[in-house]
Amino acid sequence: MTEPQETIYLDAVLTPNRSLSERGFAIAMAIIAVAFFLTGLMFYSMGALPVLGFFGLDMVAIWLAFRLSFNKQREQTRVVVTARAIRLHHTDKKGREKEAEVPTAFARVELDEPVQPATWLRIEHGRTAWVIGRFLTPDERLSFAKALRNAVRAARSERAPA
Repeated sequence: MTEPQETIYLDAVLTPNRSLSERGFAIAMAIIAVAFFLTGLMFYSMGALPVLGFFGLDMVAIWLAFRLSFNKQREQTRVVVTARAIRLHHTDKKGREKEAEVPTAFARVELDEPVQPATWLRIEHGRTAWVIGRFLTPDERLSFAKALRNAVRAARSERAPA
């Protein structure tokens, strides 16, 4: 026998905000490379050959900084709320995955207010808490907390109609 399809009250994938797309990164690096090359030619014509090497080091440093930023942006968390459970699936920047399932009836959505950069959005069950959306801005955390609370409230009402 097959189980009846569960109603999904919230299915959200949380990802960090991107500073640039891959295409935008390529365009920015091309502009920087052209500017450094032209400036380097000017210094080379004046006899300051070592400046070209320093411009090359600057290009490598800028490229490395963007690459590190892009690696951090691979992180994501998926939150699914049904009447039975809240399922969390987190993938970190290295691709490691963690999963958790919390009964909706006993889960609490906690966010200390006023919301500040060091305030974490948590899903709590008993003495265990899962922090989600660490990469979200305070306003995004507050907005997502409201949506998550509404979804949990709706899911609980399915289990115990008023």
